Amino acid sequence: MTYGYARNASAIYQDNSARGSVEGADRHQLTGMLFDGAIDRINQARGAIRRGDVPAKGLYFGKALAIINELRGSLDHHAGGELAGRLDALYDYVTRRLLHAQLNDDERAIDEAIDLLTPVRDAWRQIRDTFLASQGGAATAAA
Repeated sequence: MTYGYARNASAIYQDNSARGSVEGADRHQLTGMLFDGAIDRINQARGAIRRGDVPAKGLYFGKALAIINELRGSLDHHAGGELAGRLDALYDYVTRRLLHAQLNDDERAIDEAIDLLTPVRDAWRQIRDTFLASQGGAATAAA
């Protein structure tokens, strides 16, 4: 087996694994997966900065920004009221900090973005746990 084949097989496995996770996920899990993905891509961008890998840096920042844009676009301002407005402002600010980090190789801006996204991600996990508990044992077993 060649290195290229092993790398391709790994990519296929990861793609199938991610697709299976998404297909079986509830809305809370999907939102959590988006947050995890954004934070992972931001950390990958940090690694690219440290390696001096400009193309990878652009790729990972682009992916992180796309995920945050997806989170922002999923907000229901009518139903979400003030909370949706605050999340929208947060996502806008994180986007600006990430653009700054990308342009200036600023790891402090990266740290700030992660520090802002992490509690929101953790809150989604807690919301899911609370939701499942309110649904009883059957929903918990399905998760």
